[in-house]
Amino acid sequence: MKLITAIVKPHRLDEVKTALQEIGVHGLTVTEASGYGRQRGHTEVYRGAEYQVDLVPKVRIEVVVEDAVSEAAIDAIVLAARTGKIGDGKVWAVPVESVVRVRTGERGPDAL
Repeated sequence: MKLITAIVKPHRLDEVKTALQEIGVHGLTVTEASGYGRQRGHTEVYRGAEYQVDLVPKVRIEVVVEDAVSEAAIDAIVLAARTGKIGDGKVWAVPVESVVRVRTGERGPDAL
């Protein structure tokens, strides 16, 4: 099993959710995040005053999938999140040793 984590632009969340559902991934966790990469934030003007926004709003998507589905899930996320502009985000995967469904006590792939 793999834990796939993606940091993407907030307005691309619905597209990513739909893409994952289309390949059979139905459970995910979404949290609000903020950060910066190469874009290093941006400058905004509010009531005539210019100020620097160092951390850009993003969403963090986490999903645990079986190894056989992991590459398809990564590809689906990348295609759905891509706008072609700087700040589109990152996706990475790490191995998951075990998973337990709290409600039933199921373990491993049955817990997904």
